[in-house]
Amino acid sequence: MERFYIVTNDGKDRDGAVTRQICRLLEQEGKTCILARKDAEKNIIPSSVPQDVDCAIVIGGDGSLIEVARLLKSEVPILGVNMGTLGYLTEVEPSRIGEAVSRILAGDFAIEERMMLEGIFPGGEPDVALNDIVVSRKGDLRLIRFNLYVNGAFLNAYEADGIIVSTPTGSTAYNLSAGGPVVEPTAELMVMTPICSHALNTSSIVLSAEDEIVIEIGEGRNGKEQEVCVAFDGADTVVLRTGDRVRIRKSRHVTRLIKLNKVSFLEILRRKMKGN
Repeated sequence: MERFYIVTNDGKDRDGAVTRQICRLLEQEGKTCILARKDAEKNIIPSSVPQDVDCAIVIGGDGSLIEVARLLKSEVPILGVNMGTLGYLTEVEPSRIGEAVSRILAGDFAIEERMMLEGIFPGGEPDVALNDIVVSRKGDLRLIRFNLYVNGAFLNAYEADGIIVSTPTGSTAYNLSAGGPVVEPTAELMVMTPICSHALNTSSIVLSAEDEIVIEIGEGRNGKEQEVCVAFDGADTVVLRTGDRVRIRKSRHVTRLIKLNKVSFLEILRRKMKGN
């Protein structure tokens, strides 16, 4: 590995000390560090994201890593440096950065691939998500009618606050809060979970990664037009209205995470559930 893309959550590494340490360690070995360019709101400028790098190092938390994964949309492996509470995705604690850099340069690491989702709109640009695609109400506090289709066949109609379509990685995020199941993150499948459905027998549905889900926005009461937002990992929202559809399927892109330790997902889950 020769070229490294360094992305820092400025709210986590406030004085830039961890960022400078990583760059110094890499540059001492003759490697090139490319720092993420950001706008006035501290958001990464999408057009500035390099595609000719060998590795991305994200200094922050799970949210920062997810943002980079969505922007890269490539086979570039990503290492997360955890600057917050215990995360599911970030791998390295700041106290072990030196060891982590040495192991990466020596090739002493494993790669874990994570499935991503793609959302497609008629006449619009597709977008991707590592955690989930969420279709939820916009504006007034009223239930939305959703018509769901799987592989072209009608599945069900829901009246709910929204619908979550989650990857295994995202099963521990919004999906879990909405009562959905926890899934081993390297599995390949999709979980569809209604949000506050107006029914007593509405449960999550687990679908194959090869399935295609279509969510159609139905009519409101008395034929009133409904309006919803489609969010990709909580960002990049698209507005849909009655009659509009979003198609959701497995993306051809994957997120490749660098794994240095042997802590299992179940161990992390146990610690998270205990609040540690």
